[in-house]
Amino acid sequence: MRGTFPWTAPTWPGGVERPPVNRGLGPDFETEWARAPAARVARRVVLDGLIRPAVAVVAQPTVTGLDRVDAVAAPAIFVANHASHLDAPLLLTSMPARFRERVVVAGAADYFFDRRVKGVVSALALGAVPIDRTAVSRRSLHDLEDLIADDWSVIIFPEGGRTPDGWGREFKAGAAYLATKTGVPVVPVHIEGSRRVWRKGGRIRPSSTAVTFGAPLRPGGTLSDARALATAMERAIAELADEQATDWWTARRRAAAGATPPLQGPAAATWRRSWALGEQRRRTSGPRWPK
Repeated sequence: MRGTFPWTAPTWPGGVERPPVNRGLGPDFETEWARAPAARVARRVVLDGLIRPAVAVVAQPTVTGLDRVDAVAAPAIFVANHASHLDAPLLLTSMPARFRERVVVAGAADYFFDRRVKGVVSALALGAVPIDRTAVSRRSLHDLEDLIADDWSVIIFPEGGRTPDGWGREFKAGAAYLATKTGVPVVPVHIEGSRRVWRKGGRIRPSSTAVTFGAPLRPGGTLSDARALATAMERAIAELADEQATDWWTARRRAAAGATPPLQGPAAATWRRSWALGEQRRRTSGPRWPK
């Protein structure tokens, strides 16, 4: 059937030699040790003693919307736009401590776990777990299901990679599928400014950033289908982006009218997209989200 989830593993064509499998790296990298009590204590020290001060210096984050997740019980799935390698530590150090104490970050297996030292650092410092983004992997999703069943929250960047130009990319369905399978709430998060600090292929340049948490989306009813939930996730983050770029009241009015600017930006030439991105960053005065 078209559009259905591939429940069976792909076949290998006959007569084609299989490449050697590098066990222990990529999707096969073992991270269970990084969730042991001693490793969690070490990660707390690293996050509070090293990563948080570094993020404060280079990113100067402003965090809003935390009150929207006050009533959310762990575990939960946090989904955010993705523009920089700074996004994971920025989100980790901005989220409530009750989630931060027991959360994993879905990291690209082909990037964060392609070498042993890099994998160890990613797993220990960020609580990262390998996710195969080059193919639909039931194993990756099942591993995350098991972690959620064990009361671990998950951070996922549904775009599957960093933006090349500052505008968002289409969301993949993995996070929505995971949410519908586990039934846990999804917390949308918008991160603004991380690309100015550390863009793909660039150097770190200190600048200000903003992290905005949104109201949770709960699977069920009209959101019982993964595709519908994925669409709702993308729309929710777009509304948070509009709120950050303008003000709370303007963003709510445009959301009610179905006029929220899309995360992907205008379908136009490169110079026009760059100009529009600059325009979006010019904030207007007005009421922010109530403190």
